[in-house]
Amino acid sequence: MSSPRATPLEPSQGGEAGWLARLVGATTPAEVATVVAAFAQEQAGCRHAVVAWAGSGLPRTYSSSGRPDHARIDRARTLLTSNARGSVRQGQELLVRLLPQERAFLMLEVERGQAPEPLLGQLQPFLELAGPYLQRALKLADLEDSHKQLVRSEVLQRALFAISDLAGSDLDMPEMLKRIHGIISTLMYAENFFIVRSDPQHGTMRFLYYADIEDTDAPDTSHDVPLESLRNSMTWHLLTGGKALMGSLDQISRQVSGIFAPSGPEAVDWLGVPMLRDGQVHGALVVQSYQAGIGFSEDDRALLEFVGSHVLTALERKQSKDELEERVRLRTQELAEANRGLQQEVLERQRAERLQAALFHLAQLATADIDENEFYERTHAVVGELINAENFFIALLSDDRQKLVFPYYVDAGVRKAQERPLGRGLSEYVLRGGQPLLAFQEDTMELARRDEVDLVRVGRPAVCWLGVPLRVDEQAIGLVAVQSYTPSIDYDQADQELLTFAALQIANSIHRRRAAVSLQRAYAELEQRVAERTSELRQEITERERVQSQLKHEVMHDALTGLPNRGFLRDRLERVLAILQREPGRRCALLYLDVDRFKVINDSLGHLAGDAFLKEIARRLHDCVREPDVVARLSGDEFAILLEDIDIPAAAIAVAQRVLDALSVPMQVAGRELAPSASMGIAIGDNTYVTADEVLRDADIALYRAKEQGRKRYELFDETLAKNVIDVLTMEGELRQALARDEFEPYLQPFCRLADGAVVGYEALLRWNHPKLGVLGPADFLKVAHDSGHIESIDWRLFERGCERFLQLADKNTFLTFNVSALHLRHRDFDARLVRLLERTGLPPWRLIVEVTEGSLLDNPEQVRTMLERLRAIGVGAALDDFGTGYSSLSYLHSLPLRMLKIDRAFVHALGEDEHTTATTVVAAILALARALDIQVIAEGIETPAQCEALLGMGCELGQGYLLGHPAPIGAWLGREGRAD
Repeated sequence: MSSPRATPLEPSQGGEAGWLARLVGATTPAEVATVVAAFAQEQAGCRHAVVAWAGSGLPRTYSSSGRPDHARIDRARTLLTSNARGSVRQGQELLVRLLPQERAFLMLEVERGQAPEPLLGQLQPFLELAGPYLQRALKLADLEDSHKQLVRSEVLQRALFAISDLAGSDLDMPEMLKRIHGIISTLMYAENFFIVRSDPQHGTMRFLYYADIEDTDAPDTSHDVPLESLRNSMTWHLLTGGKALMGSLDQISRQVSGIFAPSGPEAVDWLGVPMLRDGQVHGALVVQSYQAGIGFSEDDRALLEFVGSHVLTALERKQSKDELEERVRLRTQELAEANRGLQQEVLERQRAERLQAALFHLAQLATADIDENEFYERTHAVVGELINAENFFIALLSDDRQKLVFPYYVDAGVRKAQERPLGRGLSEYVLRGGQPLLAFQEDTMELARRDEVDLVRVGRPAVCWLGVPLRVDEQAIGLVAVQSYTPSIDYDQADQELLTFAALQIANSIHRRRAAVSLQRAYAELEQRVAERTSELRQEITERERVQSQLKHEVMHDALTGLPNRGFLRDRLERVLAILQREPGRRCALLYLDVDRFKVINDSLGHLAGDAFLKEIARRLHDCVREPDVVARLSGDEFAILLEDIDIPAAAIAVAQRVLDALSVPMQVAGRELAPSASMGIAIGDNTYVTADEVLRDADIALYRAKEQGRKRYELFDETLAKNVIDVLTMEGELRQALARDEFEPYLQPFCRLADGAVVGYEALLRWNHPKLGVLGPADFLKVAHDSGHIESIDWRLFERGCERFLQLADKNTFLTFNVSALHLRHRDFDARLVRLLERTGLPPWRLIVEVTEGSLLDNPEQVRTMLERLRAIGVGAALDDFGTGYSSLSYLHSLPLRMLKIDRAFVHALGEDEHTTATTVVAAILALARALDIQVIAEGIETPAQCEALLGMGCELGQGYLLGHPAPIGAWLGREGRAD
């Protein structure tokens, strides 16, 4: 609350008229308040007078003497607000409204013992005149403030328009930033000004613009620098803090957190605001003053923050525009390059089209029905379309490659036909080198000087000579050449390239025409040979049909027994199923057999005896069926019988029994009497089966069940067997999903002191929160988890969740145990992985005990002992589970670093019954042995008070069982701890 102070007016010399004159001359609220307060102060009985009013800014006061008491003024305003009368008395104070709605009032303090009413009567006429003057002065002050705001808003609006125009201008970035500096200078003192852009994604920043009259070491504005390079500076705090900083260095140091290390000249006043986009800092604007008396206000801060968002938009628009113009420039350059390339490509394509047309014509000549003379004439004409070929010839090597034959030779318009022995002419030079030759007269003379050619053989040298070899299968068969005797006509590399392409096609055409002639001769010879070969083929076809029939039989039958094989059986079964589809009332049956203990016979008596054994089995099976039923050997000791048509399943069972009886008759093999037997699975086929593999699958499932039931028997496939197989597959999939969904939960079962029932520890037991079947125990899924390879992942999930849940218990003196299977102990890094789990969960090692069984120690006792020693070294204990039921319990007690052992429930269940004195003796012996070895003992499976009493009587301290506590989730034990508290 501001308090304008004016010099109190001297008492009026002209009485009331003088005061009224002064009131008329007052123009501002402060001047009117000064006149009113002075007039009231002059009245008899007035000790102190205060005028308070509210204008367009903050509330203001004027006191006739001394500093106003703002707390008393606030209480007075509150009292007037709650009272509708024009004046209110409070003790020695009198409050008088000067304007409605408590916008202005007079607070009078009267002398002690004086009544305020006479004073109010003296003041009332004057106050009634002063009220309108004060109201008019307040309105005028409001209008002046509004005008100042409008002027300021207009200046700001022009500045923002100017910044927006700069973003779309053609100015380069430095000039644009310089003009932004000029615009901001119109809004506030900005002689020292800089703009910073930052990249939050890459942690970089750049001083885009820097103007400072004191700083001689200006930063580089052309490159980005890491933001961390300015760590702890004012700019760094501004960009990382995301809020405005304003004031002197001391004031700014109190506005930031952490280390504050300013750099550069020390400013008297510093103002920096971040430029934000979607709450993220993308730069900053900073102004600073080095002159005392020139500083920045909150209005400047708010104004600079507002301008900052528009500057950021202008910078982004300018940057985007510059980037777009650069991309357009680069794209224009690329298009120009592409256009030049396209023009060159058009020329190349026209040349290629001309060459392609020539090559096409040459290719047509190879198959045209014309004589050789016309062929060469047309070839000459086509080459003449590509290059100047007024003088043109084609030379070919003779069959013995000793002569050069010229089938076509035109020189100076004269057609010649000649041949000559190979010599040292230019043609022979091309054939020797196998490369094209472009030679002018000087080139020919140089070749002659090098003795490469003979000028006599060359004859009159041409001004320019061009020859290209004709190649077929990388071998030169001749050449094609053109030559010029006129200096105005010569050839270049482009002509050589064209003639080279033409030479390829000419060589192919010559070769194809030669091949066609040879082919005609071969046709005549072939017809004669075909007639001779036809009679031979008839004989070969007859023999091949016989061999194919034999091969088909061998492919579809077993070589050892002569029975049909799996392929034959599947083919026959597919045909039978097709019949069942057409005739739904029919049925078939497949008997799947596996000879029991055949491996023993094969290993004991040898493979020859095994083969004889299988042959006899095959013979007996074949004798048990009739046509069209099929007996097949599928593999090794597996056989199958297909009964194509049965009335009821009992017919198939009768055959199965007949087979088992026939196979059970003893036989003599390798001097031994053997009593064979077999296990058999039966699948009844009907129109519900579509493929043979489905029938084989179901028969195999039934065979597997027969083996499980004790062998030497048969089992009939039904829906129960199918459901069991499908359930296993379903559960494997559900186990994978359960791991992904974290459905496995540890249940804790307590270990208690038998004497008082106090809990000393817990065992983590696995439970599965199945989404459909509810909570499942290990017996419901452990075998499937083991067979499918999920058991180790599930165990580690149990270990980690068990440690996490256990740490939620309040009692920090209890221990936790969980069972470790042999699979884990086979991994050499099991202990290291367990230590990492303890570090991750925060469970102290001394609170963990791993339980191992005697069976898990059989694979590698030394490795397990070493691993348990390492765990004991860090505090993790070991317990031997199910003690007394294993293989060598006593040897493990003294060789393994055990902290405790658990007496198997089989011994505990027998306690408390008089007739089971043996169990009592064994338990007593175990307790005595454990005490001797200083090993704790826990009795498992305590379910009755009699068992508990018996164990207490023998000196057993700790126990576990349903009598002491059932396995339960962590919530149950937390609730119990709460109730105990």
